[in-house]
Amino acid sequence: MIQTDLLGKRRISFSQRLFWSVFLIFIGFIICFFLFQYQREKAFAEDKLNQVLSNYNYQLYRYTHEAEEIEQIVQKFIQDIPQKDLRVTIITPSGKVLFDNNLQEEPDNHNNRQEVLKARTYGQGFAIRLSGSTGQTYFYSASNIGDYIYRSALPFDHDLKQLLKIDTGFIYFLAIMIILFFMVISSFTRSIGKTVAKLKEFALHAYNGHMPDTDYVFPDDELGDISKHIITLYHRQQKAANALTMEREKLRTHFQYAKEGFAMFTPDGKEILSNILFIQFFNTLSDTRIHQAEEAIEIEEISPIREFLNKNIPNKKRKKNVLREPLTIDKNGKIFLVECLLFLDNSYELSIHDISRQEQESRMKKQLTQNVAHELKTPVSSIQGYLETILANPGLDPEKQAAFLERCYAQSSRLTHLLRDISVLNRLDEAAGMFDLSDVSIPKIITEIEHEATERMAAKHITSEVILPGDPVIYGNYSLLYSIFQNLYDNAIAYAGEGIHITLHCYKEDPQYYYFSFSDTGTGISEEHINRIFERFYRLDKGRSRKAGGTGLGLSIVKNGVHFHKGQISAKSTPGKGLTLYFTLKKKI
Repeated sequence: MIQTDLLGKRRISFSQRLFWSVFLIFIGFIICFFLFQYQREKAFAEDKLNQVLSNYNYQLYRYTHEAEEIEQIVQKFIQDIPQKDLRVTIITPSGKVLFDNNLQEEPDNHNNRQEVLKARTYGQGFAIRLSGSTGQTYFYSASNIGDYIYRSALPFDHDLKQLLKIDTGFIYFLAIMIILFFMVISSFTRSIGKTVAKLKEFALHAYNGHMPDTDYVFPDDELGDISKHIITLYHRQQKAANALTMEREKLRTHFQYAKEGFAMFTPDGKEILSNILFIQFFNTLSDTRIHQAEEAIEIEEISPIREFLNKNIPNKKRKKNVLREPLTIDKNGKIFLVECLLFLDNSYELSIHDISRQEQESRMKKQLTQNVAHELKTPVSSIQGYLETILANPGLDPEKQAAFLERCYAQSSRLTHLLRDISVLNRLDEAAGMFDLSDVSIPKIITEIEHEATERMAAKHITSEVILPGDPVIYGNYSLLYSIFQNLYDNAIAYAGEGIHITLHCYKEDPQYYYFSFSDTGTGISEEHINRIFERFYRLDKGRSRKAGGTGLGLSIVKNGVHFHKGQISAKSTPGKGLTLYFTLKKKI
C-alpha cells in the first residue's frame, strides 16, 4: 500500500514493509532449512545405500578371494540379491582391473577413480559419477580389503533417484508452515499497521494544528500502551503550552500597561517587544522625534547606554549572566531613569521611567478639595457682588445694569462649565464602566471641533494642520474622545497666543494603538510648570487663565480621557517654541 508522509512524499506503508521484511526473512530461513534437510537426508540415503553395497563388497571378498571362477561366483551372487543390475569390479593394488562383470575390453588404470582414491585413503568410499568405461552414471561403493579394491555399483537410474530423493511429506510440511506463518504475520502486521496508522493520523493533525474531538482507541498491548502514553504526553504538552501562552500574554499585558517604557532588542538592535510608553517617553526626552523603538538607542541623550552596549556586546569572554547600566536624565522639566540590561546571549532590554511624577497624585489629592472650593467661590462671589450692586441701587443706569447682568451671565456660564467638567472627572474616577462605547471616527470629530472653533481661531489668526493617515477609527466613548480633542484645541486657542500654527498628527499605528501628537508654535511652557499641567485646577497664570474663561480642568480631562481609552499622555515644551503633547489611544477598549 502506497501512502504519503507528513511532507507529502509517497512511500510504502510501515505495515507492508514490516510484513514483507519478516516474511522474506522467514522464506529465506525455510529455504536454508530445506536445503540443509535435503542435503542431510540425501547424505543419509547415500550412506545407507553405501552400507548395503559395502556389505556386498565384503561378501564378494569372502566368496572370491581364493576362488578361481570369479565370474561364476559373481553371477550366482547377483542372482541371490534384489539388485540384478549390480556391477562388480575387483581392482588390484596397482590399479589394474582384475574383474568387471560389465566390461568386455581391457579397462585403463582405476586408481584415479574418485571412490577408489577414498577407499585407498580411508578404507571406504563412494561416489556418483559418469563411468569412463561404459558412459553410464553409477552409484559406486568401494572397499579396501587387503589392498584389493572391491567395488559395487548400481546404475543411477529413475529407481535409484527415487530412493535418494527427499521425502515429499517434508515438503508439504514446509509449505503448510509457510502458509500458516503468512497468515499469522499478516494478521500481526495488520494490527501493528492499524496502530501506526492511528498514530500517523494523530501526528498529522498535531502537525497541522487541527486536532479533532475524537478519542483514539488502541489495542491492549505494549504498542497500544506506548501510543496512549504518546497522546497523553502530547495533551500535557499542549496544556503546558497553552498555560505558557497565557502567562506570556499576561506578561505582555503587564508590560503594555506598566508605568514605565519598556522594550527588548536582539543583539543587532532589532525590536522584539515594546510597550506604548517606550516611544512616548523617548519622544518626550529627545529633541528628535522617533517613530520606531529601534531608533531610541541612537538619540544623543542616552549615548552612555549606547557606549555600554558597543563595549560589551562584542566581548565574548563575559562571565556574568546579566550586565546593568543605569542612566538618570533631567530634561524638559522631567527626570527620567533609563536602564539597560544586557543578557548573556547579547540581547538587551531598555526601560525608561518618569520618576518626576511620583508625588504628583499625592499633591493633587491634597489640593483638590481646596481648589474646588476656591474655583466655585470665585464665580459665585462675582455673581453675588454684581447682583448686590444692582439691588442696592434701584436707580442704576440701565446701561450699567445690563453690563452687570451680562457679567453675571458670563460667570454663571463659567460656573456651569466648571460643574460640567467636575462631573466628567467624577464619572471617570468612579463610574468609568457606565460610558457607552461605539466606533468613533477621529477625522469626523476633528472636523466638527475645527468648525466650532473657526471664529475663535480666525480672531487670533490661528492656522491648523491635521495629518491623520488611514482615517483612524476607535471603538470607545464618543463624548470623551470629543472632550479630549476639544480641550486640546481650546487650550491652544486660549493660552498659546496669536498667529500660531496648530498641528494634529497620527504619526504611528500598530495592531493595538494609534500614536498622536498635538503641537502648537505658541509661547510654550517653562520646565517648572510642564510636570503639573495635567493637575486639576493648575494654572500657569491664574489671572490670565480666568480672564480667558478656562476652568483649569481641560488638560486633566484630556489625561483622564486618554487613560480611559487605555492610553498614556506626556508633554514636552520649550519656552517661545510651543507645546507638544504625545498621547496614545487604543483602537478597541
